Amino acid sequence: MAELLSLPWSESAPATTAVLNALTIDVEEYFQVSGFDSVIDRADWDNLPTRVGSATELLLERFAEANVRGTFFVLGWLAERQPSLVRAIRAAGHEIGCHSYHHRLVYEQTPAEFRDDLRRGLDAIEDAIGERVTLYRAPSFSITARSAWALDILIEEGIRIDSSIYPVHHDRYGMPNAPINPHRLDRPSGTLWEFPPPVMRFWGVNLPAGGGGYFRFAPYLYTRWALGRINADGRPFSVYLHPWEVDPEQPRVACGWRQRFRHYTGLNRTEGRLIRLLRDFHFGTLSEALQAYDPKFRVEPNRAIPVRQAA
Repeated sequence: MAELLSLPWSESAPATTAVLNALTIDVEEYFQVSGFDSVIDRADWDNLPTRVGSATELLLERFAEANVRGTFFVLGWLAERQPSLVRAIRAAGHEIGCHSYHHRLVYEQTPAEFRDDLRRGLDAIEDAIGERVTLYRAPSFSITARSAWALDILIEEGIRIDSSIYPVHHDRYGMPNAPINPHRLDRPSGTLWEFPPPVMRFWGVNLPAGGGGYFRFAPYLYTRWALGRINADGRPFSVYLHPWEVDPEQPRVACGWRQRFRHYTGLNRTEGRLIRLLRDFHFGTLSEALQAYDPKFRVEPNRAIPVRQAA
């Protein structure tokens, strides 16, 4: 720890721009996070005030100002109710992925339930933009050792890139022994590319950096240093945020202390830090960053929506 605290962090250190990184957003409402599952019933979602539209528009403005494109993983439930928002994201040049339909943790579903949720999510998003969707991120990175079967279902349903396996220890997610770099997975049902969230290897431990709560909790100088270390190793990183994280005025949900800390800490700092992040590093979509890192991967052109086979 003493070594970590004495590292030469500096505001004037040069930004790392040689590596193309992925900018990703999980598009969901503030009340749809996994930490609120025990206090907010999904049946009540339609009765709660929506704020995702204005928060997403703010992100689109910031990305346009920085001239960057990213990947937006959209919840199917939202795509059904706000298809114009999904079209606006796509019209701004960003890549669209699926974040499930109902934001249920994968390991709390059966394989049949997961397949149905995935199909509903894909159908809703594809109906909104008229294009095939081939990227996926599980709610709360919930593809773990006990739900690895989901990877085969993703392949069978046409997903080509996944970003759901977090190589860290956590009480809700994580596969700490998984590769920390983008890589190809060869599964019984076919091939899938995995682009994990950002992890820096330090003293034999995988340290998360540059996403969600980690982005809000840690000092920005640490985040900048850690992400720079990842790029210095020749690896791209995939930062991730949610629209509600740039919305400090969102309604407060009555919940336990742990959920309050994880959800509300640092909300007033996120937008400013994001502006600095966009200035300090080089960003593109998940597909673009993956292709730049591994020439074996090829970005596919937009395709017509496929007809799904019955389960």
